[in-house]
Amino acid sequence: MTAAPSAAARPQCFLAFDYGTRRVGVAVGNSLLGRAQPLATVAAEGDARFDAIARLVDEWRPDGLVVGVPFHPDGAEHDNTRRARRFARQLHGRFRRPVHEVDERWSTTEVLAEGARDADAAAAAVILDQFLRAGSA
Repeated sequence: MTAAPSAAARPQCFLAFDYGTRRVGVAVGNSLLGRAQPLATVAAEGDARFDAIARLVDEWRPDGLVVGVPFHPDGAEHDNTRRARRFARQLHGRFRRPVHEVDERWSTTEVLAEGARDADAAAAAVILDQFLRAGSA
């Protein structure tokens, strides 16, 4: 008797966030293609910000969320490091999905050098690409 072949793992969908105090860039991607694409920039604060994110979560139904966490070039934390981690905890609390943190030290610099029209959403795509390439999905 032979064992039944195991079912292939279902591709996972992720939303990624480039956190900022005024704007949050959002990207979407999946583990099947291993690529991300810029989605939107949420230019809102407080509950309005989370309402807009909730609409994206409802639309895309991601398996997990990815948040870019900035550090100084030497790896030291700063105020925005703590803010991004707080944002990640808030996402987890509100949407009850796994939240993964990715070092995003150079994402905005990279997309600005490439001439991105929406630097926030493009930076979120860089963050998600990095997560997917790392095989974390």
